[in-house]
Amino acid sequence: MKLKILLWVLGLLLKRAFKRDPEFRAELEKRPLDWGVATEDMSIARHYRMSHAGVTTGSGLPVDTELELRFADSDSAVAFLLKPSPRAFLQGLMDQRVRLVGDSAQLNRLQSLLKHIR
Repeated sequence: MKLKILLWVLGLLLKRAFKRDPEFRAELEKRPLDWGVATEDMSIARHYRMSHAGVTTGSGLPVDTELELRFADSDSAVAFLLKPSPRAFLQGLMDQRVRLVGDSAQLNRLQSLLKHIR
């Protein structure tokens, strides 16, 4: 339940950043980004579509997302999402608690966009 709420709030923060931050909008005008977060068993999943038109979010993971972050379980997802850092992400990859699906180059872009949420 905690992860579902956290992912829902993340969607609200992304929408707020789109409305308030011109740099965030400018980045999305260059190139949209479709990404998602899920647990490995897909019991909890949410996707985010960010483009020059706005940010939309929904439950589940469609097949056309460019990037997916898959976590071993909801506890490891919550721990990482509350305190994200490159070191924690690399440690999660090594421990196989996090799996990256899709274009890994989009991860850097996602990290730069997430810096705009407050």
